[in-house]
Amino acid sequence: MTRKAGRLPRAGPGLRALAAAGVVAVATAGCSSHAPQDFLRPAGPVARDEGNLWNLTFWIAVAIFVIVEGLIVFAMLRYRSRPGRRARQFHGNPKLEAVLVVVPALLLAGIAVPTIRTIFTVAAKPTGSNVVNVTVTAHQFWWQFDYPDYGFSTANELHIPTGAPVYFTLKGVDVIHSFWIPRLAGKQDVVPGHVNHLALSAPHPGLYRGQCTEYCGLSHANMRLRVYAEPPAAFQAWAEHESQDASIPRSGAAARGADLFVNGAKDGTFPGGPACVNCHAINGLRNAGTRPGLIGPDLTHFASRDTFAGATYSNTESNLRRWLEDPPAMKPGSDMPDLGLTRQQIDDLVAFLEGLK
Repeated sequence: MTRKAGRLPRAGPGLRALAAAGVVAVATAGCSSHAPQDFLRPAGPVARDEGNLWNLTFWIAVAIFVIVEGLIVFAMLRYRSRPGRRARQFHGNPKLEAVLVVVPALLLAGIAVPTIRTIFTVAAKPTGSNVVNVTVTAHQFWWQFDYPDYGFSTANELHIPTGAPVYFTLKGVDVIHSFWIPRLAGKQDVVPGHVNHLALSAPHPGLYRGQCTEYCGLSHANMRLRVYAEPPAAFQAWAEHESQDASIPRSGAAARGADLFVNGAKDGTFPGGPACVNCHAINGLRNAGTRPGLIGPDLTHFASRDTFAGATYSNTESNLRRWLEDPPAMKPGSDMPDLGLTRQQIDDLVAFLEGLK
């Protein structure tokens, strides 16, 4: 028995079941009750303005889709070829062609008005005495946050006061990244050699998650960030604490860790001389790094952070120990190499770092 020419084979039950499962998976992918990066649930005025524009454009697009597809189906059925009658053609009909040009042009013009208004609204530089300025520097694969009005730097975890506008100055040092906090604002590219800006605010306290959304290398997915929106008094207390020097231990394992951090190992374990201070800064620690050209995160108050390594891992003793044993194993493409630390050196460094509250 041969298959008739031009007829496609029928899909078997297994293939149909697989296709149905795929449709269900796609349809339910956005139904999570706990989606911390759901941009369809805006939590700030900038995200709401962008969300309103999205809703307007989406429903207009839906209406156009339904009308166009409906007309296509109607034309296919009403004017199809039948016995004794050829299919009708509309080519060369000036009135119909004019309608097909004018109507889409009017729709695009109508959408352009709220789009341009929203662009100018969200791009406006905030004014007032309560504006918080933050300089964001994107690295492979972590975020550096400098607070110029307070004179300190932190990494991956951003704190902002509720109800106050925050103005970001975005810079890059290696490749193109993209800064995105979905529930507070749309994404903004971070381009080396070019400065971009972004403004946002958070009316209510909470934890807002974000990440890099421009593929930037092996650990692109591990380049995350956290935003802690807190009442102004709590933010001010946090900023004052971050502005202080680290408390440097004078004895015990933590003191040995501090010496190891600055001077390296006497047995030459660290290749190329002192390792930690080549990349990291700690305010208050003698000879501990310099801020210009910072390669790794500022660790002044490292122990007060909830996460590390691009906000990928919880800041626990076990995770920190694993990190010091082999950083690239936990974060592929990390600039921090495997230093070949001994168990004693790891114990001392962990004791020191966990004391940097």
